[in-house]
Amino acid sequence: MEELSIEGAWEITPQLHGDPRGLFTEWYRFDKLAAVVGHPLRLAQANLSVSSRDVVRGIHFADVPPGQAKYVTCVRGAVLDVIVDLRVGSPTFGRWQGVRLDEDERKAVYISEGLGHGFCALSDDATLTYLCSEPFNPTGEHGVHPLDPELGIEWPAGTPQLSAKDAQAPSLSEALASGLLPDYQAVKAFTAGLGAERP
Repeated sequence: MEELSIEGAWEITPQLHGDPRGLFTEWYRFDKLAAVVGHPLRLAQANLSVSSRDVVRGIHFADVPPGQAKYVTCVRGAVLDVIVDLRVGSPTFGRWQGVRLDEDERKAVYISEGLGHGFCALSDDATLTYLCSEPFNPTGEHGVHPLDPELGIEWPAGTPQLSAKDAQAPSLSEALASGLLPDYQAVKAFTAGLGAERP
């Protein structure tokens, strides 16, 4: 596992075992993740998302506490997975980093509580599966507009296709002014306590 430039986000490159019959890989290991992150990932929900080429989903985040950590991989096609630091007071606040996830290398990303997440489908029927630490909570889930010039995310899409909800999401400045964004120190304190709570 390799920590990305945004604290709380990691890229996982699994070992692939292939022969003429097919392929085997351990795409998720709770013990290896816990050793790096400092606590096990509580498995509360698993999602599957299928998107057409040029679809952009996100940038989504959840209130902390409890937040929603995610472990994401692409099982078909390819996506550019994007992590955005939305934690007010973080040294990398407002920055983003992208990781290509595809069916060839089978990489995954771990996105801790308080970070924003989105992706762009690079192929038709791009299929993501992700494990979540908390169930979906519609009253505690929020978004920032993925095309906000202040974020400056370089989406690899000719014409990004957004959902109506994502297209109406506030800009980073608007979300900041409204008090919607998580606080960096509060997020750090919350995640530090997860090791004791989740044996």
